[in-house]
Amino acid sequence: MSEPAGKQEFDVEALRRQVSEIQSRSETGQDESPAELNDFAQQIAEQFRDTNTTPSMLIGKFRLLEGMVVVIVSLFANYLNDIRDLESLIIQFFSAVFAAGLMILSLQIADAYQIPSLRMPQRMAIRVVICWSLGWGAVWLLNWLLLSYTPNVHTFTWWVFGTAAMIAVRYLMAIAIRHWARNGIMERRAVIVGGGQPAKDLVRALEAQPENDIRICGIFDDRGSARSPDLVAGYPKLGTFGELVTFARLARIDMLIIALPASAEQRILQLLKKLWVLPVDIRLAAHAHQLRFRPRAYSHVGAVPMLDIFDKPLRDWDSVSKRAFDIFFSSLALLLCWPIMIGCAIAVKATSKGPALFIQKRHGFNNEVINVLKFRSMYTEQSDPTAKKAVTKHDPRVTPVGRFIRKSSLDELPQLFNVLRGELSLVGPRPHAVQAQTGDRKYVDVVESYFARHRVKPGVTGWAQINGLRGELDSDEKIKARIAFDLDYIENWSLWLDLKILFLTPIRLLNTENAY
Repeated sequence: MSEPAGKQEFDVEALRRQVSEIQSRSETGQDESPAELNDFAQQIAEQFRDTNTTPSMLIGKFRLLEGMVVVIVSLFANYLNDIRDLESLIIQFFSAVFAAGLMILSLQIADAYQIPSLRMPQRMAIRVVICWSLGWGAVWLLNWLLLSYTPNVHTFTWWVFGTAAMIAVRYLMAIAIRHWARNGIMERRAVIVGGGQPAKDLVRALEAQPENDIRICGIFDDRGSARSPDLVAGYPKLGTFGELVTFARLARIDMLIIALPASAEQRILQLLKKLWVLPVDIRLAAHAHQLRFRPRAYSHVGAVPMLDIFDKPLRDWDSVSKRAFDIFFSSLALLLCWPIMIGCAIAVKATSKGPALFIQKRHGFNNEVINVLKFRSMYTEQSDPTAKKAVTKHDPRVTPVGRFIRKSSLDELPQLFNVLRGELSLVGPRPHAVQAQTGDRKYVDVVESYFARHRVKPGVTGWAQINGLRGELDSDEKIKARIAFDLDYIENWSLWLDLKILFLTPIRLLNTENAY
């Protein structure tokens, strides 16, 4: 059968192969610096500096809330019925946890954890009662079969209180969602990449969705006003593609939606070379009838199809679990290492003048500049906060104590406080000084994909370090190898990988060949 007239087939597989090459390639070349924003775009970006809450994060927190309510109501029902002995409380607690798990699973299957469902609790009330009753009934049945418990006043008090609590929580959440939506707290911030009629069609399609959580922050296009109007469907054109990277970082954009025609495949690829370094979702709009895609790798905003090109690393609950991991293990490390840290501080202070701590500006998540803490290892008057000149073997700037703490990496221990403050992770690409360079070239001039390592928080230790790339980066090959390991870590992240790196780090520190 011949193709319908006017319908073009976009070679997605070829684009994906080229995109993979972008990710894996570490070429030498001059990377374009992000352009400065014009005053209007700067003003718009400043309006979005505050952190927002994505719908998936909100739904996850709401699941936890409903589970906690089930447990609290159960214990309260026990209290009202004078059932306060320890054995009964323990049994009821675990029964409530089990009931909560079954209820949440049932509500998930019943699509009760969708934003439209949460907005209109009256439509979901019967489903909520049924799902809660399933959880409650399953627990009662298990207690009867395993523990020979028979229904009593407490059993039905728990069901009545639980039903009332579930309905009340759902109505309160609906009010909160409407408030958050009006105030821009609950949204996904998006930028349309490309202007003209394709962008206009996309905006109209998104606005037609009744439960749209996308907030369009503006449009970016390289073409002049004659081919790409300054105002598209009521949204302003804020600048060129060169300015887009700067704007996306400053405005904390969640998603970039490319609205370009199928004939612009090479233009799309050139865009991706610039944009994939950002910690955002990158989507290709697939709503236009002229496009026909072979794969089924779509995501949707309402009924508007999008082709997923890049996903934001550590999205939503991945970031929550990693943050919990960081807080737990950094707190544990501080409890174990505080005598060593006090000893290091005393040794540094007693053997050379100046402060015990050294503060250096380094690149953090999303290219933001952070102040990283270290024990001072150089003579104060010879220290180099910019790190333009890397420390070399037998460097006269390093103190005798500094040489020891650098070889043993004890100088890095104060960075545990950076982890608790949320500026670093325990595991991640190591943060480099803002002006770090090899010879007379900055790292970004050596590796094309350098800034892609900033799509996640930097770490106290990392995948590159336990694979032997520790210490001085004195050649292009070492820089490229480290960036390759950093990007591999980002693409394959898991809590198990973090745990592996964390526990291998002390073993790898025994190799001090390149640490000086």
